[in-house]
Amino acid sequence: FLFSGRAEAIRTLLVEQGVEYEETDVMPMEKWLNYWKPKMAFGQCPLLIDGDFELVQSNAILRYLGRKYDLYGSSIQEAARADIINDGVEDLRGAYTVLIYQNYEDGKDDYVKALPDKLRPFENLMKDTKGYILGEKMTFADYNLFDLLDIHLTLAPTCLDTFPALKSYHSRVLQRPGVQKRRNYSQNFKDMKINFNGKE
Repeated sequence: FLFSGRAEAIRTLLVEQGVEYEETDVMPMEKWLNYWKPKMAFGQCPLLIDGDFELVQSNAILRYLGRKYDLYGSSIQEAARADIINDGVEDLRGAYTVLIYQNYEDGKDDYVKALPDKLRPFENLMKDTKGYILGEKMTFADYNLFDLLDIHLTLAPTCLDTFPALKSYHSRVLQRPGVQKRRNYSQNFKDMKINFNGKE
């Protein structure tokens, strides 16, 4: 689907790593239901095709790319730290998805009020790092954390104001040349909604 969704962190990773890729639109809905959906192991996008290897589930794709492009740390301890952050991202993204698709009008205010408690663990984990999740080198999880913060800044533009480490981190990742390339020079990015239903 040509909206940001769970695939945006994957797209940004690929662009920044200089990996050329082709994106296929699975719409219209009839095409998705009759052709693409049956091909997906869990009936969901995204799907990564790397040569003759097919992989679904957004976090599995990110981890696969992390291993392939040396974005998973240099030790099992560093890999575990990246996994911790990434799993935390998934928890909050799940709550965000429920809000967007099931309870936006009635639930947005309460969600935004509760957001500081959801962001504080990330602030605590990131406040002593220098640069990115593992220091100076990006990991697959950085792309996912950045995307999570980014969509929440659209939902609640001041949500990082009381979290200096996260605010600085988001700005740092945003200024990376590959991230700028994805955002400023990709018509694909400019044309995309964040979510399928248009709610942000």
